[in-house]
Amino acid sequence: MSGASEGAGVGPPAAAGGPTTPRWAAPAEPDPRRWWALVVIAIAQLMVVLDATIVNIALPSAQRDLGMSDANRQWVITAYTLAFGGLLLLGGRIADLVGRKKTFMVGLVGFAVASGLGGAASGSGLLFGARALQGVFAALLAPSALSLLTTTFTVGKERSKAFGIYGAIAGGGAAIGLIAGGLLTEYLNWRWCLYVNVPVATVAFAAAAVVLRSKAVPERAHLDLPGVLLGCSGLVAIVYGCSEARPRGWGDGLVLGMLVGGALLLGAFAWWQTRAPHPLLPPHVVRDRNRGGAFLTMALAVIAMFGMFLFLTYYLQTVLGYSPLKAGLAFLPMVAAIVIGSTQISARLLHLVPPRFLMVPGALLASAGLFTLTFLTAESAYAAHVLPAELLVGLGMGLTFMPVMATATTGVAPQDAGVTSATVNTAQQVGGSIGTALLNTLATSTGATYLAGRLADAARHSGGHPIPPAVREGLVRAGVVHGFTVAIGVGSVIMLGAALAAGLIVNGPAPRQGQVPAAGSADSAESAVR
Repeated sequence: MSGASEGAGVGPPAAAGGPTTPRWAAPAEPDPRRWWALVVIAIAQLMVVLDATIVNIALPSAQRDLGMSDANRQWVITAYTLAFGGLLLLGGRIADLVGRKKTFMVGLVGFAVASGLGGAASGSGLLFGARALQGVFAALLAPSALSLLTTTFTVGKERSKAFGIYGAIAGGGAAIGLIAGGLLTEYLNWRWCLYVNVPVATVAFAAAAVVLRSKAVPERAHLDLPGVLLGCSGLVAIVYGCSEARPRGWGDGLVLGMLVGGALLLGAFAWWQTRAPHPLLPPHVVRDRNRGGAFLTMALAVIAMFGMFLFLTYYLQTVLGYSPLKAGLAFLPMVAAIVIGSTQISARLLHLVPPRFLMVPGALLASAGLFTLTFLTAESAYAAHVLPAELLVGLGMGLTFMPVMATATTGVAPQDAGVTSATVNTAQQVGGSIGTALLNTLATSTGATYLAGRLADAARHSGGHPIPPAVREGLVRAGVVHGFTVAIGVGSVIMLGAALAAGLIVNGPAPRQGQVPAAGSADSAESAVR
């Protein structure tokens, strides 16, 4: 993009005593179509985010229809998260090198085609492949969408409002996916959880062609191939290891091998980035204190939040007996709270107060909401126990996600906007994978231990007679809920860690009205004008 759409997101002159003041051009006039561009970006990002969860509620129906085994059904989810999480850094750098509009539009076309293939799948293999292909194109879409937002809205209240909307999508997309999955599965069938992306992506593509502006590609574009191999392989290994931890357990040899191997590959990737002539992830992008703190806060918050989505989905359906549609609609208050927190509170205050003044209270509210869920029982009522927790978590996430994303992308040189946006999405995706696997394993193990103890007590009190079916069923439900509450309690502690990271690491001031966001570091400011 040219003008305000892509080139205005550069930092101010270097501080006194630093390098010679560069030749800064005045920011271009705002693009009159920027709000329509935001609509297109928001639609595409929502499609990518909700596709991680929209098939969750439809999975039992798809499993029956295609004859999937219990062992293989997880690949409907894992295939998407593997490709998406593993290729995000590559997708972000491609957006920087090829052009964000072009990458965005290619991502839309590919995502629509992959969704159509998945919806028409006649067997589990084709569905798994289509989901992986969706992940590949999502890895192009997500970073190009956020980098388009970053370079289109650069200053003042407009930037805060745009990031408020984007933050609401990031925080509420998973819950919206559960709602949409329930509606489509109950009134159509599971295939429409995939088919629905085709018309959405088509409309977004047509609109993007009109309202987004293109930018000339640098004459000599370089791709760090060793960095691609090391970084993407490391991320794939970690996401795969976390996904396999759910059915296998954390002590399994394959899981440990993948996690250790992934960590070693990422260590090698970090070492190579300091030496590569054209690094995939320039070190100054993550070296900045505020940006690094935002990445860490995002990862910790998502680890805690994604476990809650999983447990509440099962709790509402298996314990309270909700239908898929009713379970999906039960998340609506949380979505509303996220939207209010992001667009009506964070967006209005971000240019007035330092970002951590929003992140810390937001994470504390979310932690309190998660802690409230630790008091759930098999007889809990939705209005009295689940709803208050949803409102606290939703409001907290709305307060947190918006300033996290704004801080992570502030002051980035235009040529690094894509890979920086990819790093934000990577923190979110890997955090979700780790959180789902870690907390699910904890819930399963503690629930099984609790149930075994209660069954043994019941057997002793039965005097050698079989335990009545109603008593056994009640104990099983109590064991499931106990596992959920223990895991959610750990999630509450992890969310406190997010508050701590934001409070201790992120120390940037509030962006001033009318000021181009400050660069994160001296070398990033210098690179912005080369």
